[in-house]
Amino acid sequence: MGSNERSQPATIKEWPSAERPRERFRALGPAALRTAELLAILASSGVGGRSALEVAEALYERFGRSLRRLGNASGSQLMAVPGIGEARAIAILAALELGRRAAEEVRHEDDRVSSPRDVYRRFELRLRDLRQEEFHVLLLNTQNAVMRELMVTRGTLDASVVHPREVFAPALTEAAAAVILVHNHPSGDPTPSPADREVTRQLVEAGRVLGIPVRDHIIVGNGRYSSFLDLGYIRSFER
Repeated sequence: MGSNERSQPATIKEWPSAERPRERFRALGPAALRTAELLAILASSGVGGRSALEVAEALYERFGRSLRRLGNASGSQLMAVPGIGEARAIAILAALELGRRAAEEVRHEDDRVSSPRDVYRRFELRLRDLRQEEFHVLLLNTQNAVMRELMVTRGTLDASVVHPREVFAPALTEAAAAVILVHNHPSGDPTPSPADREVTRQLVEAGRVLGIPVRDHIIVGNGRYSSFLDLGYIRSFER
């Protein structure tokens, strides 16, 4: 190695203070840091002669430099990157989940649902990247404001796993005026399947008997959605 060449210090503590992610965070704030630098703060320490920033860069690269992909990975997948142990994997996934929840917070004072797009926007970030289906229910009051939301089931959607009592028992307890159904398609294509239509038909009929109508069923895809109300299915099931 020539006299003018200098290897990078193995640990971040050996770096000039102005180059360390935590010092840059303190001096400039989080918005000034690259994604890998923020991940390095969560990664905490290096391993095997690699700095925490190098570990973070390897982690970020492994998931295609996509926070969406990283946030939907399992802890074991993160731990496959040398330098990421269980505690660090949990910290990273927890931080990404907090960011996702912050992004999807509904800030309207009365939290009203006025259109299918309102529902889609509420669930888009939460459901679009999941690798399995989740079925959620929104309980509405007489002003179409959300009283509560709950997850009914996780897994392939069919009539055997989504029973009317799971949907309407909380609605009866909380005196909901109506419900909206929501689930995702991991394929990214929100086109309703025959099973989707059959489950919705059963729930619309149950709601009519109980006096708690199903206002809509939204299927969340990748960047788009389907609305059973817009497609005319809700009206046809009510006949």
